Amino acid sequence: MKATARGITLTWGLALALAAVLLPFYWLVVAATRGNDDLFDSPPPLLPGGHLGANLSTLQQDAHFGRVVLNSLLIAGIYTLCAGTVCTLAGYAFAKYRFKGRDGLFALLMLGLVVPAQVTLVPLFQLMADLRWLDTYQAVILPNLALPFGIFLMRQSMGAVPDELLDSGRIDGCGELRLFLRVVLPPMRPALAALAIFLFLFQWNDFVWPLIVLRDSTALTVPVALASLKGVTDTDYGAILAGTAVAAIPMAVVFLALQRHFVSGLLAGAVKE
Repeated sequence: MKATARGITLTWGLALALAAVLLPFYWLVVAATRGNDDLFDSPPPLLPGGHLGANLSTLQQDAHFGRVVLNSLLIAGIYTLCAGTVCTLAGYAFAKYRFKGRDGLFALLMLGLVVPAQVTLVPLFQLMADLRWLDTYQAVILPNLALPFGIFLMRQSMGAVPDELLDSGRIDGCGELRLFLRVVLPPMRPALAALAIFLFLFQWNDFVWPLIVLRDSTALTVPVALASLKGVTDTDYGAILAGTAVAAIPMAVVFLALQRHFVSGLLAGAVKE
């Protein structure tokens, strides 16, 4: 009886927690379909309206939003692939290779986790200007390829691969590249999925650096384009919230596409009774 009451209480508690988490997303959808005046009604509207088309039209007219979304998808996709490759290779090198200065170099790299990003903005901007890369995609993608957190995550994950497994592969004549691709990477799929989710969200939501290096209105990313819609005296919040709702779709798609590998990694150590 006590177990049943505890289960009911737990179920209702989880249901309330889920409702609290989903309520802001529901309000975002409602606000995306409402006009600017409706959002300030008291009480606020709780059902979707009929202004979604007008809001999307405003986004396209004022912010070239279709092109902006394609920009963000291209930048985030290329960054995730390139940064994931760099972080995985670096993590493997730090975890499984012995070379002079390895620990000191890794400690120096980890200092990047405590250095504020704002400190590097001026020298990075000057470097991009000297390379004539301002207003280009590579200026947004390249500076953060060797992300310290990504390298740390992959180093910790690669450390779980037994050295004996690698040694046996070398004895059998397996080259280093083939050893990395065929032996090391397959068990790393959960870690790679977590890394891909983190990198995509990091680049998709990045605001300050794209704001600094991108100037052409047709080359902006989603966060910068949405911020540009806020005026000094007049702001179309309906259009901004519609753009925010659209911007949340790729993040949800990436998470849902990779969650199977991510969750399987969390459950890999579970012991069946």
